[in-house]
Amino acid sequence: MASGISTPPVATLHYIYDPLCGWCYAAAPLAQAASHIPGLLLSLHGGGMLSDHNRRQMSPAWRDYVLPHDKRIAALSGQIFGDAYFQGLLEDGNVILDSTPPITAVLCAQSLQGLGLAMLEKIQAAHYQYGMKVAEQQVLIALANELGMDATKFAQRFAELSPTATAQHIQQSRELLAQIDGNGFPSFVLEQPGKALQVLNASHYLGKPASWCAFIAAQIAFTTTKD
Repeated sequence: MASGISTPPVATLHYIYDPLCGWCYAAAPLAQAASHIPGLLLSLHGGGMLSDHNRRQMSPAWRDYVLPHDKRIAALSGQIFGDAYFQGLLEDGNVILDSTPPITAVLCAQSLQGLGLAMLEKIQAAHYQYGMKVAEQQVLIALANELGMDATKFAQRFAELSPTATAQHIQQSRELLAQIDGNGFPSFVLEQPGKALQVLNASHYLGKPASWCAFIAAQIAFTTTKD
């Protein structure tokens, strides 16, 4: 199918996410579906919801806070939350919730093999379905290896991006969120040449990826030019 000619995208969908955000897990099928829209580039921006001074240790208070959201997310989106998450991770007081390492892993996967979105999905499933500690580098390396990436090269790239490049990426993501007056994660922003940035409300499309794609396609002004 590849012709050898690279066709530039006609639009970019900026996805401002956090790997430890439950509502981003709800939106994962929407991001995946959008990545297949012809002429649309999906650009990932990790916002660091639980980075730096916001990182936290698992506690009964955090568990009580996220449980109602998780149950609502499951009902609205159909996303799976596993017993290893509900009865394992959320009950483990040794778990550190830190968005920075998984964001670094997404950046690594994207820079090495263009697999940023696949890595994000792996991390989300590891966290919410299998109760894995995705703030730990060895866990992230193992997930990358499952995607076919060389563990040594991934670890080297991880070290190169930590901490400065990842911190800069998070800061830029937060600046984009502020620029659009975003309400948090997830936020989807459509960029088209010559047009103002357009915030797309994904909340009505949770569990409806086909409708979401049709909505995005309707926003994109496909134009043809003749020499």
